[in-house]
Amino acid sequence: MRRMQAFTLAMVILLFAATAIFAASKEEKRLGECADVLKEILDVPDDIPPDLLSKAECVGVIPSLKKMTLLGVGGTYGAGAFVCRSGAKFNGPWSAPAMYKIEGGSFGLQIGGTRTDLVLLVMNPRGVQAILNSKAKLGTDAGVAAGPKGRTASAATDASLQAEILSYSRSRGLFAGVSLEGGTLRPDDEATEKVYGRKLEARKILVEGGVAVPKAGKALVDLLNKRSPKNTSN
Repeated sequence: MRRMQAFTLAMVILLFAATAIFAASKEEKRLGECADVLKEILDVPDDIPPDLLSKAECVGVIPSLKKMTLLGVGGTYGAGAFVCRSGAKFNGPWSAPAMYKIEGGSFGLQIGGTRTDLVLLVMNPRGVQAILNSKAKLGTDAGVAAGPKGRTASAATDASLQAEILSYSRSRGLFAGVSLEGGTLRPDDEATEKVYGRKLEARKILVEGGVAVPKAGKALVDLLNKRSPKNTSN
């Protein structure tokens, strides 16, 4: 009887350990996807203007935004990560990544597809404070607009330049528009804990600093440090 109890206990412990490893690897894979998506989009010359990227305080990547409909009600969900420039004036190297979720029932994907990737540029300190909230409503807590495209930001409209967040999206290999008004953006503390192995708030990682970049997030952070090493917004 005791041997059976010991065996059962050992199996339960192994099951929990395997579950934890799987959960961590899932989030680590997501960070890798963030790096892949951002690189692919930045490699397109006529999409995100390099000078706009160099003025961004933070960058968020949401791979595979999903739109679902159940009983006539539509909803959109996506998970990814944000990285911010370090330092009080956001003029240092890029921080370690914090995991995030975006969700809402009113997103309007203008070009549908099984996969829609998002890149979000946070352009000013007000936008940074908004994404650090427990839940930021896009369009209310932070103005969001479709980002201008091209090699430079000279074609940007006043509306886009005044927005806290500029969005870029790609669906089925095509660059498309996506309406984020009314959606919510929030830190995914549970996913962050799985990546780092301990509880960490997004503010600690993105703004306060001192958090080492995990191995899974290195490709994303290295890419940003290479493509946009200096903040030119000041």
